[in-house]
Amino acid sequence: MVLQAEEGLITTSLPVPVLVATAVPAERDAVAEALPGPAGEVRLPGASLVRTAAGWDLLAAGVGPAIAAATTAGALTAAALAGRPYGLVVSAGIGGGFAPGAPLGSLVVADAITVADLGAETADGFLPVTELGFGTVTHRPPESLVRVVSEATGARTGTILTVSTVTGTAARAAALRDRHPGALAEGMEGFGVAEAAAAHGVPVLEIRAVSNPVGPRDRAAWRIGDALAALTGAFGKLAPALESWNAHDR
Repeated sequence: MVLQAEEGLITTSLPVPVLVATAVPAERDAVAEALPGPAGEVRLPGASLVRTAAGWDLLAAGVGPAIAAATTAGALTAAALAGRPYGLVVSAGIGGGFAPGAPLGSLVVADAITVADLGAETADGFLPVTELGFGTVTHRPPESLVRVVSEATGARTGTILTVSTVTGTAARAAALRDRHPGALAEGMEGFGVAEAAAAHGVPVLEIRAVSNPVGPRDRAAWRIGDALAALTGAFGKLAPALESWNAHDR
């Protein structure tokens, strides 16, 4: 992809601007591959985003919930100050899938974006921060949006967990499933992106392409290329789905 700095490159068929936040440039580029037309680079404080001719802004926000939240919040603020506020934020990328519900290469769209390790360890087990009397641990995308995107892409629907430490053992995978029986996938940024979107009053969506099973780390079993291809395919179907959703729900 060749990026050129172009001011005001906004040619959109979407009713509202959409921000897509990935962790790394490879995920951002997989999304961009599905979107037609030229792209320009828009520089932000501490980051830059790719603005496509189709009206999508693509941001490599960083790895982990903290940097993802900070970078996404910066992009949301810059857009609002420019008089072009986003109408939707999408957290997107590859991630781990919980077997057997989310096999390698499959897509998962979140009906709940839940931070799995924000809380306290006690003698009786893990307590989420909400049980300590403050904070939140789950953001819920609009049900109508989840339904439209799932139908358009063939994605499975379930909880996507956000973790600061990727699961690497069978014991931890089992513990997460016990605490979150609806979990289908694991990533590192969704909750941070959702926190930033919520602070700006913007709806959020998370979609993951499964590159590896959640559990013991076996790099030979990872299918990153297949997952990135699945992510491209998903975004090739998202634009008309979002147009439909906006027409009926906004």
